[in-house]
Amino acid sequence: MEAQVNQVALPLRSHTILGVCEAIGEDFGFNPVLLRIPFAASVIYSPTMAIAAYFALGLVVLASRLMFPKAKPESVVTHEEPVAANEQRELAKAA
Repeated sequence: MEAQVNQVALPLRSHTILGVCEAIGEDFGFNPVLLRIPFAASVIYSPTMAIAAYFALGLVVLASRLMFPKAKPESVVTHEEPVAANEQRELAKAA
């Protein structure tokens, strides 16, 4: 049985704005909230500079994703162990 994962591109997700912080967090392995908080604080201090920096980072992320695309796994195979009939009945009773 093959599991297929449908992932929408970062800029098209409904909960992100271009996905810049999430992409940088993904690339460097940290939580994107640690980058979003300073950006939110910088919008209060200087909105123009914060927005310009955000879009500049967005262009850098776009360029890096176009030049170095991620390798896609050919197929994902999951092996599930068979469940005994008694366990299935016990789970049905519990639900």
